[in-house]
Amino acid sequence: MPPGPETTAGADEASASAGEERPPKTPEDASAPQERPGRAVRLARLARREAPRTAAAVLAGVALALSFPPYDVWPLSVAAVAALALLTRGRTARQAAWTGFAFALPFFFVLLRWLHVVGYDAVFGLSLVEALFIAVLGAALALVSRLPAWPLWGSCLWVAQELARDRLPLGGFPWGRLAFANTASPFTPLAALGGAPLVTFAVALSGGLLAYAVAALWRLRPAGTRTVRAALPGVEALALAAALLLAGYAVPVPTKADDEVKVALVQGNVQHAGMDFLGRPMMILDNHAEATLQLARDVKAGKVPRPDLVIWPENSSDLDPFQYPQAYDRIDQAVKAIGVPVLVGALVDHPGRSGYIDNKGIVWDPKTGPGASYAKQHPVPFGEYVPFRSALSKVITRLQRVQRDFYPGDHTGVMQTGPARLGDVICFEVAYDEIVRDTVKDGARALVVQTNNATYGRTGQPEQQLAMSRLRAVEHGRAVVTAATSGISAVVAPDGTVQQRSEEFTQDVISATIPLRDGTTVADRVGAGPEWALAMVGLLSCAAALLIGRRGQGRTDERNKRGQQ
Repeated sequence: MPPGPETTAGADEASASAGEERPPKTPEDASAPQERPGRAVRLARLARREAPRTAAAVLAGVALALSFPPYDVWPLSVAAVAALALLTRGRTARQAAWTGFAFALPFFFVLLRWLHVVGYDAVFGLSLVEALFIAVLGAALALVSRLPAWPLWGSCLWVAQELARDRLPLGGFPWGRLAFANTASPFTPLAALGGAPLVTFAVALSGGLLAYAVAALWRLRPAGTRTVRAALPGVEALALAAALLLAGYAVPVPTKADDEVKVALVQGNVQHAGMDFLGRPMMILDNHAEATLQLARDVKAGKVPRPDLVIWPENSSDLDPFQYPQAYDRIDQAVKAIGVPVLVGALVDHPGRSGYIDNKGIVWDPKTGPGASYAKQHPVPFGEYVPFRSALSKVITRLQRVQRDFYPGDHTGVMQTGPARLGDVICFEVAYDEIVRDTVKDGARALVVQTNNATYGRTGQPEQQLAMSRLRAVEHGRAVVTAATSGISAVVAPDGTVQQRSEEFTQDVISATIPLRDGTTVADRVGAGPEWALAMVGLLSCAAALLIGRRGQGRTDERNKRGQQ
């Protein structure tokens, strides 16, 4: 690829690159005192100059949000990346940071609008924090846009931005990764090779190549430059983008079963959506117990085959069964009626830390009762625990609704559930690469996502979470079953296709036979290596751009000094 635009060397050139035209200077101008415009005037000029670019960034950010569920227009993810690359290309780091922020804030606001059930201040606050990462990305994209092969370095920077955002602050928040907009696109099979980071890299590189082609073809506007040779770089970039788009079809996605198991997913339903979905005590537990008792009656009548195991969702017991005998007895009654192990979701008092609770999946056997269990490893900050509780609760009184903090578990959710060795992942944990990967590496033959999305019902959040399950199925070559209190419960095949799913806010039981697999994918074997390698390449490209820019500036200053002498 030919090199990108040269780095601007002086103040006049920087102003020109920002679109500010300056008249030629005369000797009289040099001797006359110059009055510096006031700050308000300068800000008004800046706002007027940047308004079209900022508006374009806002539109591109909204377009990126529409590429995610529930809209699922995945090609917009490629177009949005291309737009951000073009809008930041050749800009100063400060200008590009603002463009990245203007792109990201509406993107996250639309994507995370489901948080409005907590409050629009929560939507804006989280969007603001996440947008800061993409503001830094915008500045970095501007730096590397001056290097040869800039689409490649830009795509590595997208991976670096997601790596940081997935881990910081407070354990990170992976929502909005490019990979999660492409769980049913030609890029999806790449997850079997390098997980979500490789899918993000491919999407970003395709967008960068598209931007490169647009920039190359834009340079052909003067009539004298319209030659086949001049157009060749843009055509080549488009061809590479198309090849990358089709590369996923060549990736084998392992789906052959080593065994199979019959499962039943029980969606008991809740009284209503929102923050107060629990209703009266025992209501949600009764819903799931009754649905399981009805399943037992249907099995006895020969209407449906007996499952090998039953899966209840997260929080399916709204009371701690070890503290409330009526909850224990109700669960035990339903489990004995169906006659097979049931994976029950319950909040229980932490056995060793007074005042804390565990969000657990418990294997409940019809003969021996509760046995193996898994405690959620990654509680959600401000939802399942309050960081800096003593200080923040006084300022944000709404946090007092989180009365007790969840305690993080210390091991993966691999448990023998009847005849199947399953890997339990609870709710938002499906968004975190390491948790799911470690669960598969510990021997999970299929994955279970126990979730409670009742708070965010009919907001688009359940669809976004189901999309993550689809990507994980391809990434690890495992069937993924999602059990939700109010929906969406679903069965996802190892190739990412949704075979069955429930409607929201209905009581339902999904019966299915799912494959069990022992083999691992390339993504399982390489782990996080590709993500860190790509991120490091992106950071090194920024360092190279800074170094080259300083050398170029030094040479320019030296020439100016000689000219003055």
